[in-house]
Amino acid sequence: MLNSFRNAGQSLIGRAIIAIMFGFLILSFGLWGVGDIFRGYAANTAANVGKTEITVQALRNAYQNELQRLQQQLRQPISAEMARRIGLEQQVLNRLINEAALDARARELGLAISDADLARAVMDDPVFRNAAGQFDRRRFDELLRYNGLTEASYLRDQRAVIIRRQLLEGVMGALETPIALQEAVYRYGAERRAASYVVLPAASVGTIADPDEAALQSWFDARKAIFRAPEYRSVVTLTLTPETLAKPDAVSDADVRRVYEADKATRFGTPERRTVERITFPNLADAQAAAAKIAAGTTFEALAAERGLAEKDIAFGTFAKSELIDAAVADAVFSLAQGVASGAVEGRFGPVIVRVTAIEPASVKPLEAVSAEIRQGLARSAAQNQINDVHDRIEDDRLAAKPLAEIATALGLSAQTIAAVDQAGNDKNGQPVPGVAGNTALLNAIFASDVGADNEAIRLSDGGYEWFDVRGVDPAHERPLADVRDQVLVRWREDAIAKALSDKARALVERLNKGEALDAVAAELSLPVETATGLARGAASGNLTVPVVAQIFAVPAGKAGSVAAGTNGDARVVFVVTEATVPPYITSTGDAARIRDQMRTAVEEDLISEYSTKLRSELGVTINQRAINNAFGNTDL
Repeated sequence: MLNSFRNAGQSLIGRAIIAIMFGFLILSFGLWGVGDIFRGYAANTAANVGKTEITVQALRNAYQNELQRLQQQLRQPISAEMARRIGLEQQVLNRLINEAALDARARELGLAISDADLARAVMDDPVFRNAAGQFDRRRFDELLRYNGLTEASYLRDQRAVIIRRQLLEGVMGALETPIALQEAVYRYGAERRAASYVVLPAASVGTIADPDEAALQSWFDARKAIFRAPEYRSVVTLTLTPETLAKPDAVSDADVRRVYEADKATRFGTPERRTVERITFPNLADAQAAAAKIAAGTTFEALAAERGLAEKDIAFGTFAKSELIDAAVADAVFSLAQGVASGAVEGRFGPVIVRVTAIEPASVKPLEAVSAEIRQGLARSAAQNQINDVHDRIEDDRLAAKPLAEIATALGLSAQTIAAVDQAGNDKNGQPVPGVAGNTALLNAIFASDVGADNEAIRLSDGGYEWFDVRGVDPAHERPLADVRDQVLVRWREDAIAKALSDKARALVERLNKGEALDAVAAELSLPVETATGLARGAASGNLTVPVVAQIFAVPAGKAGSVAAGTNGDARVVFVVTEATVPPYITSTGDAARIRDQMRTAVEEDLISEYSTKLRSELGVTINQRAINNAFGNTDL
């Protein structure tokens, strides 16, 4: 066939026929959707800001870096779902778009930084300085490697950051926040109040009679949604994890002892630790001269005093040998007898003389104390190796339409049958269902499925799997009063008490604002008068909660007010604001400087936001949502 095409292509008519044939072929590809091949250039573009392209890879890298930073800050893992809920994806995308807009404007204005100035900025960064305050090339390389950066990529990013800063400094200029704004913020935070108050308990409104049937029914009819029964589902679940599969009893004593002997020094032992004092020197010659003095009889303390160093200046800390990053210093410290000073040591951060003041000997836990831990670890490791095989067997049995309970029994596992669970993970008595409550991924999957549906196994973070079958659905529905009468009576009584307390407090506030004394009103009610001083906004004080304090700040000085308190509004605080004071605003104080800096930062952020929005509008922003979804793994969106 290829020869036929080749021969036909030798003549003008043949070439025309071939062109027509391939034209129809290409047109058919377009009609059937194969034309995406010719549009593939956009698949790697997440967004365009004017002529600047933000690639999917750049977006993905920025997202991963921000996620890692946030996890380190919070000291806990953050799932993709959690990150999505807090808007991390959109925050990262917006930041990249704003940066691209600033970069585009900077290029238009011809802003730049020389290589020499860039190098100077990097070398001046305190992050890369050693103990002597000098730029440390080794530390620079280590930090870049730790953060997955190359020198070229880091310098490129820093160049862009510095140029953006030049642009924004030009926009903001010598920004100063108005004194009036600073003082208003200061007054808001510095104001302190005092109040006298009484607490009206639920008992102060007397006995609340039960409602008649008609009144209770009317109250219930107006609030039926509160007592609506949620949707419940009956489910069978099967969980396969290394823990459920592990068989510690099958681990031999010999294997336990083998692991113990191999790891006892590092895993089950505490290494020797030494408390160290250190005197640093500007150069090796000075250190050697000092070492000679010590050899001649000068004490370590006398040498420190001679150099003007106090005890806190020479204290270095207590370390295991592995914790001392300077190998030369570590070798010196762990070769010394207690109380003996070393000679001059040429460390990586400069010459030093060290002395060991205390030694904590190494210790090892006995086998009996850790055998259970080792046994469980070995069993879990063996189970981890088996888990994929067991997973495949379960999937094969599910393809054969075997019930989960039967599959579990055949494999020596336990399936859980749940008669009823709502989307919050509770049963019909409102109690958490073990193994399901708090398991968001499982609950979402259960309520997204249906009876008889063939559900995919849920992959767990520990490498395990979770299967489920929905056996029945009890739809959400309104419940008649008879089914929830006890609950309705409790809620009705709470509302009635809260309303009675509110009415009584309102009457008392009116009397107080007309001039009656709180002491007289309290005596009439046989209630003690309490006082609170130094109240600050947003802070509880004594038995006054934050909402109560907030209401005290909402009432003018000298006036009375009331606010609900207690559980479910079963108490009420009636108060009189006796004092409201604000210290004078003095611009030379530390508080004033802090407020000034905070306000300047806030105004700067607003200006940058407005400027970035204007740039985005002028340059034009195009979003490729499909590519963004792929970047974040949201293929179902």
